[in-house]
Amino acid sequence: MNRWGWVWMGGLLLLAACGQPQGPASGPGAGEIRITLTEYKFQPDTIRVKAGQEVRLVLVNAGKKDHELMIGRMVMEMEGKPAGYHEDFFAGLHPQVSGEKLKQEEEEEHAGFMVALEPGGTATVVFTVPTDRVGEWEMGCFEEDGVHYQEGMKGKFIVER
Repeated sequence: MNRWGWVWMGGLLLLAACGQPQGPASGPGAGEIRITLTEYKFQPDTIRVKAGQEVRLVLVNAGKKDHELMIGRMVMEMEGKPAGYHEDFFAGLHPQVSGEKLKQEEEEEHAGFMVALEPGGTATVVFTVPTDRVGEWEMGCFEEDGVHYQEGMKGKFIVER
């Protein structure tokens, strides 16, 4: 192949690389992860982060109902309805939370740390992923006495080494 052939081939490879869809912002080392909350799902529904990584979760309630994000393991029930997790991912952490249309909830309604948003609300949650939280966790929304969770509003939050 002559010199122009190599230049042409390199240009095609460069165009192909630039035209490839980017992976989700949830990849290891991504830092900022956008999660859209709607009836009844999280988008994306699987998030991957690295232990020790500082993460900025940007939550957007694009639905018509109030939604929340909780992360944990082992769903707990209150009065026979899913209401949070026995093991809270954020236990002992002090994430920074800011946003608009944050919904205030009474603490006894749910167990564990949560961010609840009114329709059109946004929030940013900043924290460093603890090294002792490696493994698979679950994201869930327990609004309307657990109806959102029962309707499938859950996803995976995976912490890798």
